[in-house]
Amino acid sequence: MPATDAERRERFEALAAEVVEPVRRYLVRRTDPDTAEDVLADTLLVCWRRLDEVPEPSLPWVYGVAKNSLANAQRGERRQRRVTARIAVVDPPPEATREADEPDPRVSLALAALRKEEAELLRLWAFEQLGPSEIAQALEITPNAASIRLHRARQKFVDEMRKIDAAGGHGQVEGGSDR
Repeated sequence: MPATDAERRERFEALAAEVVEPVRRYLVRRTDPDTAEDVLADTLLVCWRRLDEVPEPSLPWVYGVAKNSLANAQRGERRQRRVTARIAVVDPPPEATREADEPDPRVSLALAALRKEEAELLRLWAFEQLGPSEIAQALEITPNAASIRLHRARQKFVDEMRKIDAAGGHGQVEGGSDR
């Protein structure tokens, strides 16, 4: 028997209450605050439309939706910039700066030195505090692949931090522990 409108609304409201703040933090770490809010709205719209498909636990699935919605927004932004560049004679305005969630600039440098996919794995693990099976769901890969890729990405991150520390005269970084 299909859910009534009231049941559907109640289920969506519970889902939104659970995921809004974690997904907002996820998006703000990856884009400017205005785009993050737009993408959050798009993500919630997808959740509403696909409410019957939302698994339990829902947050990793919603991170995957947010990742795809952000990619769509970024593609649209790139198209808009290309059109603006063709029309405008002057340089486009500089990208809006965003506040970094990483207090240590070395973290940003080390993440920037990694492949985009490796950095995303580490952000999901460290910032969003997802385990390998949840990361697998968010990235649409197998849990085994997520574990292996996470292990390799963490090792590369530690290596990059060591390089940064060696270049800057900081103390050595110790290898991280598994959760």
